[in-house]
Amino acid sequence: MRAAEAAPVSTGEADTLFSDFDSVPGLVLAVSGGPDSTALLLLAARWRGRLKRKRKPRLLAVTVDHGLRQESRREANVVKKLAAKLGVAHRIVRWSGKKPATGLPQAARLARYRLLVAAANAAGLSHVLTAHTLDDQAETVLIRLARGSGLTGLAAMARVSRLDRLMLVRPFLEIPKTRLIATLRAAGIGFAEDPSNRDPRFTRARLRGLMPELAREGLGAQRLALLARRLRRADAAIEAAVDEAADVLSLGSRSGETVVFHTGGFFWLPAEIALRLLGRAIAQVGDEGPVELGKLEALAADAAQKQAKGRFRRTLAGAIVSIEADRIVVERAPARRSRASSRHGTALTKGKRGKARRAKER
Repeated sequence: MRAAEAAPVSTGEADTLFSDFDSVPGLVLAVSGGPDSTALLLLAARWRGRLKRKRKPRLLAVTVDHGLRQESRREANVVKKLAAKLGVAHRIVRWSGKKPATGLPQAARLARYRLLVAAANAAGLSHVLTAHTLDDQAETVLIRLARGSGLTGLAAMARVSRLDRLMLVRPFLEIPKTRLIATLRAAGIGFAEDPSNRDPRFTRARLRGLMPELAREGLGAQRLALLARRLRRADAAIEAAVDEAADVLSLGSRSGETVVFHTGGFFWLPAEIALRLLGRAIAQVGDEGPVELGKLEALAADAAQKQAKGRFRRTLAGAIVSIEADRIVVERAPARRSRASSRHGTALTKGKRGKARRAKER
């Protein structure tokens, strides 16, 4: 490890990291009590204290107590005391209700962001800051690589992105975790260690354990983060090409629930651009959430094979994609009838069950 990597974050660096927020009304800081988020709290408080303005941004530290460990409540209270010492308002929010038996990290992540959004809305603030580091970015690239993600997924986390109607900002994405720990040690501030970060049951923890060996082979956090930045640049270029293709090929939209493209031009597009254009249309008119890349690829390949015959109709993510002569039509799929909507609230008949199953499989 080079000495520069373990140097505390300097005053000048911190001012640069937070300079985008000099004139915003306030910031929500996601602070769990771990080293990264504790450093976020410390550095944000220092930055705010150095601002030469009468009206400085408000800071609200929010700790999400997931209730998954006995120590979580105590750790949240430690953050509360530190925030008070630094002159930062603090709020503890709790993830209540039954926890899932599988997919716990993802469920906890979604709950955390939902609670952060609620806290920001309640405080009237529009920016949420998290303490994701260079190491987190590298691990995200590896996770998405293992899952077979496309270009957008491999671009990993952006410094600024949308979170509901708010702005989600990750100011530490180019800062190694070691430097944040060094910053806390220099300030004499302790932090909590979540044992789940080393739990081999979780994918991220297993990949984290591989990082030292990968680094020895030249695939360290810096190199993986560099890959993500370059892929993000390429992704932006492709998105611009998709914008242009949409302008050229679009034959209009009917009532916001139907998108129509010219067939000939669509199938002459480079495959990646055509795929994204189709995915955008499905996401726009569908009502079942994000379009899975693998399913979108399969649908596009099937449509390309059958477009010469002019007969194609498939359902994906709440949208129907069909080929009608010289047009590709993407329209909202009819709502599926649930069991609860049956007349007597009883189980579906055998015939209805079969129809429901076939609709789900399409």
